[in-house]
Amino acid sequence: MGSGLGRYKRQRQRAGSRIMQDTVSTRFWHRLDDGRLQCDLCPRFCHLREGQRGLCFVRMRQGDEIVLTTWGRSSGFCVDPIEKKPLNHFWPGSSVLSFGTAGCNLACKFCQNWDMSKSREMDTLADAATPEVVAAAARQLGCRSLAYTYNDPVIFHEYAIDVATACRELGVFSVAVTAGYVCAEPRAEFFAHMDAANVDLKAFSENFYRKICGGQLAPVLETLEYIHRETETWLEITTLLIPGENDSDRELDQLSGWVAEHLGPEVPLHFSAFHPDWKMRSHADTPPATLNRARSIAMGNGLRYVYTGNVHDEEGGSTWCHQCGARLIGRDWYALTAWGLDEAGNCRECGTPCAGRIQGPPGTWGRRRQPVRLSAVAGVN
Repeated sequence: MGSGLGRYKRQRQRAGSRIMQDTVSTRFWHRLDDGRLQCDLCPRFCHLREGQRGLCFVRMRQGDEIVLTTWGRSSGFCVDPIEKKPLNHFWPGSSVLSFGTAGCNLACKFCQNWDMSKSREMDTLADAATPEVVAAAARQLGCRSLAYTYNDPVIFHEYAIDVATACRELGVFSVAVTAGYVCAEPRAEFFAHMDAANVDLKAFSENFYRKICGGQLAPVLETLEYIHRETETWLEITTLLIPGENDSDRELDQLSGWVAEHLGPEVPLHFSAFHPDWKMRSHADTPPATLNRARSIAMGNGLRYVYTGNVHDEEGGSTWCHQCGARLIGRDWYALTAWGLDEAGNCRECGTPCAGRIQGPPGTWGRRRQPVRLSAVAGVN
């Protein structure tokens, strides 16, 4: 761990007093014998000389420490349905204030948010706010939770934790949308502040992670097991199915079988359709039949909540009782169309509990998407 711990604590205190600063000290790094500093936030372990940035772009060496250069900066804010994250078992029907920054610690050739996650231009960060302002905006907008998304929140670790701390003080939940590519110590600190997470399990092969994402599979599986076993964070998983790359019966069977064995049958698994983007524009869209096949394989392996995404599929988008087959939550895209749960979150037909954070009546946000400038939200400055 870096020797900047004391400075890190002092800057966190200044941040809490609403002093805006883009660059703050970090803790997860150490000095190498050759004078370079190694970043220990994620398994890339970037080795940095003075002025160099890690692959994520937002963590760089400045003097004798590694700093985060995007504290308090965002690529924009938007109110979304929670189902868009996607989270189908975390306060269904509620709204979530979403935001991200710039950069990413993976290099996925199919990235759907490449304009933000692959950005090397700091003017991409269009909105600025202290953690207290972000939390107050979420509450003022009536959002039950706040999502760290668009790019991976593990790379803006310090800012995400500061915002999550401010959110908890106001009763706003925190949601991480992440690839889970993070080392053990920062992982524990990060997820201690998250109430829910959707982890992108890109594929179930080391070759895919190495060739397509520039990373490794094993650390992601470790993150999934850690969240499920060691935290109170509600967990859901998403796999984007790319034709010819990660959609074979064998791989789908291995992936869903691993989830069932290591995480259990109640962890929701979302299979989403790929649309050509970034550096994989020559690939075809994912056929709906592929998503249905994947869902069938996963349910055959014992998973109770398996969903299709990025396509119009009310059957695959709805939640069904694994005991009696009743429709528990009907969905048309992101809008709820049916509710078959009682106040305790149990099936009205047979009384079987539905896994998740779903007690009480559903939210009524619907499928709306509402871009937000924090400067325009009353009472948050």
